This record gives sequence, C-alpha cells and structure tokens, in this order.
Amino acid sequence: MITSDDIKLLIASGEGYNAEFKVSVPAKVRELSEEICAFANAAGGVLLLGVNDSNQIVGVSIDNAKRSAIQNSLGEITPHLPCSLSLLEVDGFTVGVIEVPSGQQKPYVLSGAIFVRIGPNTQKLTTAEQMRDFFQQSDRIYFDEAPCEGFSWVTMVDQDFLPIFNSEAHISSGVPREQLFDNLKLFGSRRTFKNGAVLFFGKNPEQVFDKAIVRCLAFQGTDKRYISDDKSFGGNLYHQYQQAMQWLKGKLNIRYDIEGQGSGPRKEIWEIPETIFKETIINSLSHRDYYDKGGVIHIEVFDDRVEISNPGGLVSAIPEAEFGKRSHSRNPLVFGLFARMHLVEQVGSGIGRIKDLMKEAGLPDPEFRKEGIFAVILNRPSKSAEKGKEKSVEKGKEKSAEKILEMIKSNKNITTKELAEKIGLSPSAIEKQIKKLKESDLIERVGADKGGYWKILKKET
Repeated sequence: MITSDDIKLLIASGEGYNAEFKVSVPAKVRELSEEICAFANAAGGVLLLGVNDSNQIVGVSIDNAKRSAIQNSLGEITPHLPCSLSLLEVDGFTVGVIEVPSGQQKPYVLSGAIFVRIGPNTQKLTTAEQMRDFFQQSDRIYFDEAPCEGFSWVTMVDQDFLPIFNSEAHISSGVPREQLFDNLKLFGSRRTFKNGAVLFFGKNPEQVFDKAIVRCLAFQGTDKRYISDDKSFGGNLYHQYQQAMQWLKGKLNIRYDIEGQGSGPRKEIWEIPETIFKETIINSLSHRDYYDKGGVIHIEVFDDRVEISNPGGLVSAIPEAEFGKRSHSRNPLVFGLFARMHLVEQVGSGIGRIKDLMKEAGLPDPEFRKEGIFAVILNRPSKSAEKGKEKSVEKGKEKSAEKILEMIKSNKNITTKELAEKIGLSPSAIEKQIKKLKESDLIERVGADKGGYWKILKKET
C-alpha cells in the first residue's frame, strides 16, 4: 500500500513512464481510464490527482458522485483490472491515488481501444500495424519487462551510478535504495529485478546479456578494409553512452570557440553537432532489440561518414509515412529511465531534430536504414569545407582586432568594457585580442589601467 512519504517521493521525481499527475479530476473521467489502461499494458504505475504541472501538491476535492464516476469508468477496462481510487492526506492536502499493477492479461482494452505507455506519455494504438506490433511484443513480453532470474539487486547493482541517476533525475539522495527501485517499478514477480533494471543499474550487465554492449570501430578510408581502432564498451547503459561519446570525441574533428565565453569553459564545436550523437546513441540503447543475441550496437567512423546501427529495424507500430513523427519503444522501461535523467526530449521529435541540426551545420541530410538493422548514416564535412570554417574563424578574429585598433584611434581613453559592448565580445575576449596586439607591437598602454590611455605604435597591421 502506497504511503504519504511514497507520494512525496513520486512527486519530487516528477512525471515519467510510471507516474502521471493531474491537478484535478478531468471533466471527462474517461481520460483517467485511458492512463490507467496504458499503465496496465506496460509496467504499471501510479496516477495522482491534486498535483499540478510544477510538481506541487494543491489538493483535490472528490465527492461521492465523482468517485463513483471514476470507479465506473475504470470498470469499463477489460479484462477486469484490480485497481481503485483512494484518498490520502499529504502535508494537509487531499491527494487522489490510483495504483495500477502491470497487467497479467495484456492487452487491456477501453471501449475497443488499446492504450500504451510510451516514455512519459500515453498513446492510443490506431492502426492495424501498431496493434499487430503490440500483440507481437506482448507475446514475447517486452524484453526489459521480463524478470531476470539470478541477478541480485542487493549485491550486483552499480553503486557508483545511483548518485548520478538521483542527481540527473532530481531525486533526493536520502531515498532508500529499495524504495527508489519500488517507485521506478523495477521489480517483477518475487522481487526479481527486471531485465531493463539490470541493463540500467547493473554493474556489469554484459555478464548477464553478453551482447548488451556498444562496439566502436574506426576505419581508414571509406570502406571496411583497414581498421584503425576497435573498442567495446560494457557496463550500465548510461556508462555505455558516456564511453561511446568520449570515443567519438577522439575520432572526430573538434574546434573550440573561445570568443565570447568569458572565464567559463571553451565551447566545443563538433564537425557533426554533438547533440546528434547524443540523440542517436540514446535511441539505439533504448530501442534496440535485445532479444537478438547475435547483434550489438555499432558505431563506425569512416573518412567520409559515421554510421550508428542497432539490432532491430523500425517497429511495425510506426508506419513508414509517420517515421520521425511518432515514437514506439521496444524497451519502454529503459526509455522511461533515460527520460527520467532528462536525456530523452519530446517523444517522437528526435529524427526531426537530427535533420534540422544537420541542415543548420550545412551538412547533407542524414540517411536511415530501417529493415532488420536500424542505422543512421551521418555524412562528415569535406576537408575543404573544414578548412573554410577555420579560415572564417581566423578572419573573424582579424576583424575584431581591426575594430579594436580603429576604436583606439578614435578614442585613446576607451575602456575594455566599452570595447566589449561596441564590438559584441566578452571583456575576456577583448583582453585576449589586446594582448595579441601588444605582443605584435601595434599598441601599448601608457600609465595605469585607470587614468592611463592607449597609444598606437607606428607599426601598421
């Protein structure tokens, strides 16, 4: 039975794959039943009434008529689902609570429709392809929802990762470990960790699922004849993501923007926008077919392109015409945990964002292979284009230096702050340019920083 402390922890964690908040009872109580049906068709969850979008408890008033309407609506879900509305006092407010188990008789249907949980959202299956895929997945059981016998969450969880997860998911570090796992619905029957929980929180999940790794390869040229580097990364999925990103960083061309950064860190500019790789790798880890025991995620770097592929083509729940507009995960528990860490943005928007970022970077549209193996092909910029970018950066610095000289000629008493405001750079960037001008014997400072003035030397630029 859920307690008021459990509710406060759920609220602090925010909405997600297994948590939904409503500020009040909707005018159409059927909306609640749709959420409940979706939870039952996934890993289960908790629906809270009286919590607003800012994760604040505002309380809810539910009279007998509303309670009866809610219960009648829940009764329309078939087959019968054992769940009901309860009211709890939390910090002086009344909160409505509906706990939903993961259904043992999937699919659960409401008025002839199937609802499923995709990340933090509920989605109605509307096409034959979507329903067919759901039945296929239900028959096999979602890989990440199946129990992992033999894994001990007491001794085999990656303890170093837990504080990272709590921090990124904005969960208090004081939450007991078992309570955290309970709230995230990581336990299956007999308190056994689910496969997805092992992948996400296990210290060495590849010892349980030997192909649950990311293999990174770099090739000389544009084909696979000559391998220059070959690394495989295991560990929990977040660790695989981080290691793959670090490996890519060492293989691609990275420029650094020091202009306008003040005293902060340098801004890295990847030849292919870094966000594209973050999006693609997270998607590969979330959506790959872990039932395929012969395949692993591959990241392959060639002279002219980068290819990222994972076992499992496009799921049949997404028609070709809706590719890039909708999302359907083979591993909703894993997808939901990445969403908790805010590594997954708007559901279904990833493909569009990748296309937009490639376009903004002046690169060709990404290519997608969707049959059997899902792959994203990202074309790298040509060497001549990279040289052009470097030249444009250098020209920008030269122009900044020329502007500083012109302004000093016009006003020998001008300050660094005034130069920064007029040119549009940070004071630290201006100071760096001034240092270079001094080293080139183009200007000198006469007198103190305060009260002194600039002097243009005879040497010309």
